[in-house]
Amino acid sequence: MSSLLGQTFFVFSVVFSSIEVAELSKEKTLIKKLLNNYQEIGVMGRPVVSQNDVLNVQYGLSLIQILDLDERNQVLKTNVWATYHWKDIYMSWNPLEYDNITKVRVPMGSIWQPDIKLYNYADERREEKREALLVVSHDGGIQWIPQAIFRSSCAIDIMYFPFDVQTCKMKFGSWTYDGYKIDLDLVYNVSTGFEMTDYIKSNEWEIISSRAKKTVFRYACCDEPFVDLTFHLKIKRQPAFYNYILILPCILLSSLTLVLFWLPPESPAKMQLGMNIFVAFFVLLLLLAESTPPAASSIPLIGAYYCLNMILITLSTFLSVIVVNLYFRGSRTEVPKCVKSLFVNGFARILCMKGQVSYNSCSTDNSRITNNINMKNREKRFKYDKVGYFETQTEDSWKPMQNGIQNTDDEPCPPIPTSISQSLLSSVEQDVKEIRNHLQRWADKTEEKEMKERITREWRIVALVLDRLFFCLYLLVIIVSICTAFHRAIVSLFNKQEE
Repeated sequence: MSSLLGQTFFVFSVVFSSIEVAELSKEKTLIKKLLNNYQEIGVMGRPVVSQNDVLNVQYGLSLIQILDLDERNQVLKTNVWATYHWKDIYMSWNPLEYDNITKVRVPMGSIWQPDIKLYNYADERREEKREALLVVSHDGGIQWIPQAIFRSSCAIDIMYFPFDVQTCKMKFGSWTYDGYKIDLDLVYNVSTGFEMTDYIKSNEWEIISSRAKKTVFRYACCDEPFVDLTFHLKIKRQPAFYNYILILPCILLSSLTLVLFWLPPESPAKMQLGMNIFVAFFVLLLLLAESTPPAASSIPLIGAYYCLNMILITLSTFLSVIVVNLYFRGSRTEVPKCVKSLFVNGFARILCMKGQVSYNSCSTDNSRITNNINMKNREKRFKYDKVGYFETQTEDSWKPMQNGIQNTDDEPCPPIPTSISQSLLSSVEQDVKEIRNHLQRWADKTEEKEMKERITREWRIVALVLDRLFFCLYLLVIIVSICTAFHRAIVSLFNKQEE
């Protein structure tokens, strides 16, 4: 029995000795010793000898990816690796005593860590960093590189959207320690700001430049200075997507509006096309509103361009109504002389419509001249041929008459009584007067009809000239508005061509 107990004790002693040997390896022994010392002195408090000593902390950011820039909420979302360097006097050892171990890893939270926070954070999460071990060197140097997704507030200027350039900043500093306790410095080169070795290019944003700056600032709450590191990131939007979604349809619709002034006034499509273009611009304006912040300090130029085009389309619809009204005005009122001289003699020649206007004017003048000549001939005929009797006779009857009766060489005619002769002449004269009155009325109606046609043609000429004038003015406004709204894109395009 005793021998059995002895064997059992020997087995357990061997097992426990092997377990103790496995748990107390040099690395584990070193980590256990370091953490036990830290538990005795406490995690709180800076790892310095004197309270007046300044602890230097180096901080830097490696930009991995620009995840999103929310223009509506004005939030920049980035994926970064944050780098911390500082020295902890309580985490040093002699490597010769521990098999030349120069570095060990300890879990975060087990030793003191600087409370560096993002000042301009815009995140609902409680923690933006991912858990990562701290690398401890034998001389007390601590290196900590946690992964983090930062959501920082960024002032968005959308005036030149979608050709805008945004400058966002990320301000980091100790939340509780002032500059007399912790001094911050940059890990990487100041001129570069972000470390870009592992950067993944964004499909929407292109990085123009990045820089970092150290600032010492005194806040109203405290007398001590506070040190912060501000990282600036200047990015430019790549507008390829918006070129096909917002800009190209906008320019095409603006060009399509010019068709309104080329359609003939008698076409019903002249009014329908303007209404349809207005609705299309309104849909594009809704798409633009989804991409821009509603409370922006300035509206984008492309939005102003949309609104300008909607105003112009509304105005062009009213102008089309005026043109159609003038075109179908008819002969109710005559064209004023000032309007005729301004449009027919002035703008028509400037707008290369001289041929059409001169043809209509000449045809009108020729008809008026012909009508006047015919009227003069009729007046002469009525004046010198009061009876018109000879116009009703044949050539053989143009012979001398005696007492109103024609005489022939072959046979004499008996005399006709005077009363019968006078009644016959009065009857013929009455018929001629009726014919003359009828011709006069016909001539007056013809002249009135030609005058109405002339007035109608003049109103139509004024309408056509006005339509052409509106077209030229609208074309000028479109060119100026496009150059104003997209001048940054035009300048960048010329710069690329020069390069």
